[in-house]
Amino acid sequence: MKVDPVTEGLIARYPKLSTVINSISAAAAMMIKCYSDGGKIMLCGNGGSCADAEHMAGELMKSFELQRPLDDSLKERLEETGGDDGKILASGLEHALPAICLSSQTALTTAISNDIGNELVYAQQLIGYGNENDILIAISTSGNSANIVNACITAKALNMNVIGLTGEPGGKMKPWCDILINVPENNTALVQELHLPAIHALCRSVEIHFYGK
Repeated sequence: MKVDPVTEGLIARYPKLSTVINSISAAAAMMIKCYSDGGKIMLCGNGGSCADAEHMAGELMKSFELQRPLDDSLKERLEETGGDDGKILASGLEHALPAICLSSQTALTTAISNDIGNELVYAQQLIGYGNENDILIAISTSGNSANIVNACITAKALNMNVIGLTGEPGGKMKPWCDILINVPENNTALVQELHLPAIHALCRSVEIHFYGK
């Protein structure tokens, strides 16, 4: 199997992930196309998977391993607009890959949970945020969390693409995923241990595409 350097290194460090390496490569390609077409990525999860969703959003929204300098034209506009303050902004800010962690909207998620139910907490946000050809990255170790499954269904109804990260069985969300990265474990903690390197590989591949030299 021919693999790129990112996934080759991933397999060397985590041999178990060889079973899902094609899915990881396909997910990276889908993310690259999404960003190339002006789309954005939304992520959701519960508990430890919520933390993974927030982690991934952070790696996409600021530099992960490579520098992401702003375009010269934007730097010039910042300096023209803000003077000395604009120069500080131009030198400090960096390019971002748009990502929203739906799990992080505390006031909104509690309002939705209280008013219409926790099972709809992510699906409702997609109604507001989601556009055709955006991506939902749905993370659930079991693949059976009701609010994650509902988010996947809603994303597909909005003509979004869905990348799922689960344990080996895939669970109830499996039919709604365009790409499923179902790592070969069943125990929650062990699934999460394999989700993180997969997430880093996705972020690394996308960042290299847009900012690698």
